[in-house]
Amino acid sequence: MNLSQSYKDKINQLLASYQVHYQNLRMLHWNIKGEKFFELHAKYEELYTRVQVIIDDLAERILSIGEIPLSSFSDYLKHSVVEEQQIIMEATRGMNYVFHAQKELLIVEKELLVLSSKKDDEGTNAFMSDLIREKEKTNWMFSAWLTSQTENVF
Repeated sequence: MNLSQSYKDKINQLLASYQVHYQNLRMLHWNIKGEKFFELHAKYEELYTRVQVIIDDLAERILSIGEIPLSSFSDYLKHSVVEEQQIIMEATRGMNYVFHAQKELLIVEKELLVLSSKKDDEGTNAFMSDLIREKEKTNWMFSAWLTSQTENVF
């Protein structure tokens, strides 16, 4: 498949972003404290386990279209739209991170959806559609959770 540099860069940018997000989710899982510990400890594990599968599928997709996936931490940090996070222990702050990181991932996935359509890359197109649908649903749920936390403050 003859791909433009911007397409190659965008798909690797998504891989890098997921790698940084994965490590941030591990940090959240390890460091959550407080009354939401059991709820969020399990949720963060569910999220990073899912992201681990996405990372592998995405790297294999990159290989299947004849490209080379990024594979160094320095490249991940350089190309990611998701920023590396310092330790977060608080429930609401952690879920805010997840919600906003997923919004950043959604932007890249939607850009790739457009690019993959233009390139007649049906495999990447279908993959992005699945990720977008999944992320829109989970972000709706995270938004509802965050709203409930705000309401409990008053």
